[in-house]
Amino acid sequence: MGLIVLLAAFAVCVVIGMPVAFALGVASVASFFYEGLPMMIAFQRIVSGISIYALMAIPFFIFAGELMFHGGIAMRLVRFASSAVGAVRGGLGIVNVFSSMLFGGISGSAIADISALGSILIPVMKEKGYDDDYAVNVTVTSSLAGIIIPPSHNMIIYAVAAGGGISITKLFLAGFIPGVVMCICLAAVSYLVAVKRNYSSEVFPGFIVLFQHFIFALPGLMTAVIIVGGVLSGIFTVTESGAFGTIYAFLTTIIVYRALTWEKFKIAVINSVRTTAMVMILIACAGAFAYLLTFYQVPNKMSEMLVGISENPVVILLMINLMLLLLGMIMDMAALILICTPIFLPIAISIGVDPYQFGMILLMNLGLGLCTPPVGACLFVGCAVGNVKIEDSVRTIWPFYIGILVALMMVCFIPAISLTLPNLLG
Repeated sequence: MGLIVLLAAFAVCVVIGMPVAFALGVASVASFFYEGLPMMIAFQRIVSGISIYALMAIPFFIFAGELMFHGGIAMRLVRFASSAVGAVRGGLGIVNVFSSMLFGGISGSAIADISALGSILIPVMKEKGYDDDYAVNVTVTSSLAGIIIPPSHNMIIYAVAAGGGISITKLFLAGFIPGVVMCICLAAVSYLVAVKRNYSSEVFPGFIVLFQHFIFALPGLMTAVIIVGGVLSGIFTVTESGAFGTIYAFLTTIIVYRALTWEKFKIAVINSVRTTAMVMILIACAGAFAYLLTFYQVPNKMSEMLVGISENPVVILLMINLMLLLLGMIMDMAALILICTPIFLPIAISIGVDPYQFGMILLMNLGLGLCTPPVGACLFVGCAVGNVKIEDSVRTIWPFYIGILVALMMVCFIPAISLTLPNLLG
């Protein structure tokens, strides 16, 4: 009955429009009251949820992404990507994917990717004769590179939700190949759709121009080298690398590119503070919620239910994927990472799935949910930036969904895609 109180209170809060973070907190407090547990435990769980040193990296990553968004780095990356792959048929679609892979690997945020690159590429694609829905669909789906390719603050949230024992360094390494595989699949879909719609290609500007654009983009690309390279080399902790990366991004945008004005800086600070506050409140309240899920033995009951349906590991893994996809369509990603990890990770481990591989499976599933209605944040932002109706975008976005699902199945059933680099480090 206590579990029913917990889930019912959470569902009611979400239905009436309460933010997910507060819904988790209210539901947790209601269950503590019902069980007669000391409220001190609830507040201890809420506070302990954010009393983790590694979480300090999240505001740094968010702030670095905002600085790069407003500081001119995105434009240089787009020019470099356009010079490199724009000459292919329907090249601007592949440029969009390639740019997302570069910028997402720096900002670590899908929303920042859409906001920065979408505002640049979508108008250009429309001007070159590309359909509005195609421009938006490529931008929205390729933005998931910011979630998979490190650095990603969602990876830090997963490591925390896993309860310890997960190396963020190895988690970063695990994301490289899956992120590239997903972008290759999306680039292939972009090409096929462009050929079907008879889009034109750009003229290759020559290797000299390509090299020049690479040099112009290099200072921005070095942000990712400092953040990820510092962690992988052992020079910095994740938090320290985030701090140094933020300082470097700040200096690059004001000294090298000279594009960060005082007004843009204030906007970057305000957006970073707002986003960080939302994430931290969510993590805090989810700590109490996750404690109650364990208290009610939800992971064990879920495991028994799945095994009762089938003992085949492949079937169980497919069922987990389906559940994550459905949940990702109706809830916020960060909240689902905190809720689903304690439930599904033990089940995945029991059927032989490595925790780092499962982390990539989880992020790709929930990331796809960001691009699907009814609660697809990336889809909403992309349609707003591209001035396209959501129903028009959804009507033609399915080939890109298929591309992401192909990459997801490869990550699920070819462990080497996620584990080769972490094993080399280990």
